Amino acid sequence: MSALMDQITTLGFGAGWAVVKRMPDRTANATFERLADASWARRGPSVQRLESNIRRVVGPDVTEGELRVLSKQAMRSYLRYWCEAFRLPGWSRERIVESITVIDDHHLADGLATGRGVVVALPHMGNWDHAGAWATLAHSHVVTVAERLKPEDLYEKFLAYRRSLGMDVIPLTGGEPVFPYLADRLREGNLVALLGDRDLSNSGVPVQFFGAKAKMPAGPAALAVDTGAVLITASLYLEDGRNHVRFQPPVDVPQEGERSRRIFRTTQLVADNFEDSIRARPTDWHMLQRLWVDDLDPAKAPKA
Repeated sequence: MSALMDQITTLGFGAGWAVVKRMPDRTANATFERLADASWARRGPSVQRLESNIRRVVGPDVTEGELRVLSKQAMRSYLRYWCEAFRLPGWSRERIVESITVIDDHHLADGLATGRGVVVALPHMGNWDHAGAWATLAHSHVVTVAERLKPEDLYEKFLAYRRSLGMDVIPLTGGEPVFPYLADRLREGNLVALLGDRDLSNSGVPVQFFGAKAKMPAGPAALAVDTGAVLITASLYLEDGRNHVRFQPPVDVPQEGERSRRIFRTTQLVADNFEDSIRARPTDWHMLQRLWVDDLDPAKAPKA
């Protein structure tokens, strides 16, 4: 039964890439907005988790009705990402570059100009695939890591998709060691982009995030500490129908002290930047999973 479901899932995504990328823009966007609204109306576990996470961001003063409005907008943003994921491989180089608004690009350009390599840490916001494709065309070959998905055929489709956008994508598990590969690419002066607001390794760094304890991956900070690469964060969001990327100034990575303390301190600085970005655009934060330590124990999870 599992093999059959895996096959159905793979075929479904394959059909999405084949069909959706051929739709007119307006038709595709309207279709995925309806899908988002239908999913939001069912209020399944993922939507409830999304609302719980947004509640952490906006605080207790927002009413339940206002929270529901925010979660509906967030689901539309999330499905807009998927709509564009199916369509991006068919976009021309010109459209990829011209259809995104980039703010404070000089932080990225200046970092690359040092020759030390740049680590860009991103939260799960907006359309990071579009941002990666833009950066590859506008600046430098982007190196990134992909979580291994099941079924394997689907994972291979996602690898092929991101590679078709010009990115160098390596698997998080089941391939060559990730950290040494990324460190070598940075020492060559390359750009490494990593999603950094959810720990997938069970060995994340504890941080304070919106007033509570969470764990975030050590990778971006550890790479900056070990290689001397420039570390910056970015905010991604949708505004007026366009994807936006705003780069923040370089993170002030500590230069002295024990390696572990430097990594912990740097990860907290990254979390602080993520907090500012998400607070400004909570409906573009696509976090439908448990994140805070309190929520990892279902018995302690706050009600959505």
